[in-house]
Amino acid sequence: MRIGVGLPTMTPGADGALVLEWARRADAGPFSSLGVLDRVVYDSFEPFAALAAAAGATERIRLATMIAIGPLRPTALLAKQAASLHSLSGGRFTLGLALGARADDYEAAAVDMRGRGRKLTEQLALIRGDLDGLEVLVGGGSGPAYARMARYADGYAHGGGPPRAFASAASRAVAAWNDLGRPGQPLLWGQGYFTFGDVERGNDYLRDYYAFTGPFAERIVATNLASARAIKDFIRGYEEAGCDELVLFPTVADLSELERLEDALS
Repeated sequence: MRIGVGLPTMTPGADGALVLEWARRADAGPFSSLGVLDRVVYDSFEPFAALAAAAGATERIRLATMIAIGPLRPTALLAKQAASLHSLSGGRFTLGLALGARADDYEAAAVDMRGRGRKLTEQLALIRGDLDGLEVLVGGGSGPAYARMARYADGYAHGGGPPRAFASAASRAVAAWNDLGRPGQPLLWGQGYFTFGDVERGNDYLRDYYAFTGPFAERIVATNLASARAIKDFIRGYEEAGCDELVLFPTVADLSELERLEDALS
């Protein structure tokens, strides 16, 4: 199983210089990919812009949206962004797409949430038909999400949680793939959160970021990995569940977090 790391594009206090230095150090380290998240109504960097900057600062590491909210963007613009980033990175881009769950993002983008599933399907069909060589993932936990993944994508992007949650979702993704009669197996990507230093600061970020889920936010906070042992156990669980690529996202914007993660993987 490959291990990627998230860019601190959502974490409070990150600036452009930190994001670029983080990308350079990750590229020089043991990580296989750099992942980004996507929000509109949040103090964060736009994911395609962040990865374009990271592409120029790196040489070999893969760049991935984990995920981008497809329906927030006009279909032609999304395809153009994906194609441009794929070319700028020398073919290192993985496009992960899903619907997103926050109504305020749709309101800010002046996009109607109704029909978003149909729009994402149309986007995937266009991207799959027009962009050769681009690796595509689809996220989501509904039946239609797995069906979209099986028909149009190369794999599935899970939204995080303990290994047992990933294992359950991965089994549904594989079943949808097999039901469609596609050869081989879908790529299976997972993600988690980590903080080594100021754990409460990291937990507060997760509470804020997932406040829209209500009490469930505390369950997400409980998954924040705060030690080398926790990281290793989490990695082992995902590997046993069949994960191909696990992206670990920082919850504190400090380069020491990246260094300590690298130490934990050694």
